[in-house]
Amino acid sequence: MKTVLNVIWLVLGGFWLFLGYLLAGILLCLTVIGIPFGLAAFRIAGYTLWPFGRTVVERRDAGAPSCIGNVIWLVLAGWWLALGHIATGIALCLTVIGIPLAIANFKLIPVSLLPLGKEIVPSDQPFATR
Repeated sequence: MKTVLNVIWLVLGGFWLFLGYLLAGILLCLTVIGIPFGLAAFRIAGYTLWPFGRTVVERRDAGAPSCIGNVIWLVLAGWWLALGHIATGIALCLTVIGIPLAIANFKLIPVSLLPLGKEIVPSDQPFATR
């Protein structure tokens, strides 16, 4: 069932969200300071491309640098990526088959706003490895 949902997700909006994260990652990697944020964008791009069967958990070893980095991320890229999730989620709510996908899209908003200090793991292993 996860594969079917992932394929439907990919066709109905996941690919465009993936491209948004990819573009953000490329733009952020243009500067030396933005490279850690670009890497976070690339990590989330993979999650956005194939989200069912994976989940986001807090890393226990994340500290103050993650908090500061999240503020910078929010200003540089997080707000417009979250807007992409909101717009896509609303559009998916217009169809019956899109409602589960819309809910998944809305669940991606927190990680798009504040991605640092989080880890993407398989759903059957909901605890961070660190």
